[in-house]
Amino acid sequence: MSLQWTIIAAFLYAEIAVVLLLALPIASPTRWQKFFKSKFLAYVSNQATIYFMVLVGVLILCLLDAIREMQKYSSIEATDHQHLDAEMQGNMRLFRAQRNFYISGFALFLLIVIRRMVQMISELATLLAQCEANFRQAQSATVAAKSLISQQGAGDEKAKKEVDELKSKIELLEKELIREKKDKEAVKSQAESLNKEYDRLAEEHSKLQKKITVAGGDKKDE
Repeated sequence: MSLQWTIIAAFLYAEIAVVLLLALPIASPTRWQKFFKSKFLAYVSNQATIYFMVLVGVLILCLLDAIREMQKYSSIEATDHQHLDAEMQGNMRLFRAQRNFYISGFALFLLIVIRRMVQMISELATLLAQCEANFRQAQSATVAAKSLISQQGAGDEKAKKEVDELKSKIELLEKELIREKKDKEAVKSQAESLNKEYDRLAEEHSKLQKKITVAGGDKKDE
């Protein structure tokens, strides 16, 4: 394997490790959010879009190069007037091109998955913080309403208006809290579906690699 594809393969393995860290329940979304907002990552995130686009561009070029190599050696494999050594070399090069295709393709896919997972974890942490703040605000408003009702008489019109306002505010906060909980559940369901899709694609990738390895081994034995 050349240095170029060795680096891409190492990058793919690093991506798999990052996806596993983000998918496993190692830390809560709030802790991940604190990690994402650390000084170092905050400095890197200022140019994260540029880095992301550069990586995507490099991986797309490598993917196109692998596709070109596959087409090139597939056409060579189809000819029948070749020596055995030349045919074996062509099959080996085709196998390498297919391997490079899967490496670059999955590296590109996991790069997009990681970016989306980070965004979803950040959104989930924000929703959790908003839910907690709204719950505390609703609790304080309820305590204030109860204390106001106990202090003021039933005939005080001003107190009744304030109580009504507090009750309406509590109702609005409760509705907002319910909405935030629904948003949080929706984000969680999206994250779970994304994890399931990743597991399915990883399983397909493993099966395809086994098929390519078996095919390569059969061709070498021939």
